[in-house]
Amino acid sequence: MTDAVIPQKKLDPLWLKASVVGGLWATVEIIIGSFFHNLRIPFAGSVLAMNGTVLLIAFYHLWPEKGLVWRAGLICALMKSISPSAVILGPMIGIMMEAMIIEFFLRFFGKNLLSLSIAGVLSVSSALFHKIASIIILYGFNIVNIYIDIFHFFAKQLNIENARPITLVLVVLAIFVLLGITSAIIGFIIGRRSTSVSFNGNLTMPGHITTQNILSIDPRQKFSILSFFIHLAIIPTGLIIMNLLTTTYAVPFILIYSLYCVLMYKRSLRRLLKPVFWMQLLLIVLLASINWKGLASGGPIFELKGLRLGLEMVLRAVFIVVAFSSLSVELRNPVIRDALFRKGFEKIYLALGLSFSALPIMIEAMPRPKYFLRNPIRSFSAMMVQAKEWYQLFEKKSNT
Repeated sequence: MTDAVIPQKKLDPLWLKASVVGGLWATVEIIIGSFFHNLRIPFAGSVLAMNGTVLLIAFYHLWPEKGLVWRAGLICALMKSISPSAVILGPMIGIMMEAMIIEFFLRFFGKNLLSLSIAGVLSVSSALFHKIASIIILYGFNIVNIYIDIFHFFAKQLNIENARPITLVLVVLAIFVLLGITSAIIGFIIGRRSTSVSFNGNLTMPGHITTQNILSIDPRQKFSILSFFIHLAIIPTGLIIMNLLTTTYAVPFILIYSLYCVLMYKRSLRRLLKPVFWMQLLLIVLLASINWKGLASGGPIFELKGLRLGLEMVLRAVFIVVAFSSLSVELRNPVIRDALFRKGFEKIYLALGLSFSALPIMIEAMPRPKYFLRNPIRSFSAMMVQAKEWYQLFEKKSNT
């Protein structure tokens, strides 16, 4: 299947600026996200949410235009969707949540420090709520009971038996409130400073990359519109079967569906081959099987009911990973892409093309992860200076 040729149109300044912000945001996601992923650092999503919050607030001070933030979020999310990762919907949703929250507060309450602080708190906290929602979707509400049992066990070992799980929740929320306010203040300061700083004029736009190769896909991957709609129907159906019917009905349904997906998307379901994924599931089964009350009182350690619940959560997790990974592949279908572009999405396509064309140099110009994390204010300030020049380069590229 050949890609359709999409006519070139001149981008307006707002989309040009969004392509700059979205591209730089995606660069941070790629560099810092990969660094955290390789080191298995916990709370990586929260740190990335803080970086995104700082960046968006700072850029709005540089270019205070309505619609800039959500457009930048859309560009960044789409760039994330074309990454090699099999699971793309979660990060895309997280990025768009951050952008929409900040856009809402900027549009209706202005860029004063109070509204920005509230926006920062909600934006950074969205990573926590997104993670909680993802875990519940992946394993079901039984995972909540396991966490509560573990909390009570450790509370008893520490002689704070009167402690309640809600106390821990409030402490965590307080931490995220502090992180959100801090991110907003940093973004506010960097943004105000950036308005009086000039750029050096030493960047060059790579001319060999065009908007026609930004949505490259595995040429061996086959797509099917029918499969796309099948996945859309199977996901809610599977969740209903697992929630309302017995495991006897759920197991054959999930096995047949998983076999179909593996045959269709075997190159894209790499997550199922990772030992870490299966180790996490094994840990879930182990934690669910432990009788935490018995462990604390010297009674039986394992319980059969917990083992069954653990296996049900594993079954659910496998189904969710397979289903959403498969749907993510079909979202790259050139037919779906071209249909969207013919319906008035040319500006998104062209802005995305500019961001992708600049991505290699943006990554090269970014400081290394360790320096970035140790000197976030300097790193973000440098990005703000470069952004002005990226805009000039994007404007020239768009006019040619």
